[in-house]
Amino acid sequence: MEPAELPDFDTIRQAAERLRGRVTRTPVWHSEDLDQATGQRVHLKCENLQRTGSFKPRGALNWVLTASGSELAGGLVTVSAGNHAIALAWAAATTKTPLTVVMPEGSSELKIRRTRALGAEVIVHGRIQQAVELCHELVATRGLTLVHPYNDLRVMAGQGTVGLELLDQCPDMRRIVCPVGGGGLVSGLGLAVKACRPDVEIVGVEPVGAATMGHAWQCNDPAASLDNVSTWASSLAPAVVGEYTWQASRQVVDRMVTVSEAAIREATRLLLTEARLFVEPGAAVGLAALLERAVEPAPQGGDILVITGGNLDLDQVSQCEAIA
Repeated sequence: MEPAELPDFDTIRQAAERLRGRVTRTPVWHSEDLDQATGQRVHLKCENLQRTGSFKPRGALNWVLTASGSELAGGLVTVSAGNHAIALAWAAATTKTPLTVVMPEGSSELKIRRTRALGAEVIVHGRIQQAVELCHELVATRGLTLVHPYNDLRVMAGQGTVGLELLDQCPDMRRIVCPVGGGGLVSGLGLAVKACRPDVEIVGVEPVGAATMGHAWQCNDPAASLDNVSTWASSLAPAVVGEYTWQASRQVVDRMVTVSEAAIREATRLLLTEARLFVEPGAAVGLAALLERAVEPAPQGGDILVITGGNLDLDQVSQCEAIA
């Protein structure tokens, strides 16, 4: 595989200009109650307050705004368990471009409803690998253009705008702890941050039952997949990563760590009850890593936890209450 020309700082800056006024510059927030509950001082980059409830509109809209007429003409298709589906439906609606989304069985009913409400055709089909296969079939049979949820350079550049904001908002940051699913966010923000601040440590966090990127690193193969992927944090459960996110993450992510399901549940509960933030389980894995000491706290409160989304079902809230 020839190395790809990954988004550089200027490309990500251009994406930020393109997205200005269209997506939210999300706050970095500090909760004293969360500090007291955890015994640690952290700052939270609140992408749960982004348009559509996650960081995903950054990449989705950057893709749509840079697409050619021929790419949009026949309509778009993607595969997603939820947040990318909602974000791309929102972005496609801005150009009145038809969108078909394949979602695996077991996807959040909330995310399915929100995607349909934004005008997309939603097909619920099989497990994640079967959903991916159907998506590629639709590209061939319907002439649709695939917008990959993470393994796409334009999507990665859009996600990288999170890193630009952090450079401005947190000049004293020492470490960014970021959830990892397919790796588009940690790759994009890492490319932006490391271009200016190579001293900032970037740590990627995966659920122990869905450590797809870590497995691909160990195998030295972006196509390496796990036989079984299982986690409560359904937004972090890709069947496989991709050549672009694998390459970028190897370049800018200093290390990958895993966290247990118990820690994810406890971290989600603490963010709901102590920080009073409505967050989904996948957004809580950074805090889970600190709770389990998979990552030791940075000195002087220099940890930035990326809170990636807040599209949480009420039944997931009740599961958090059960462990309170």
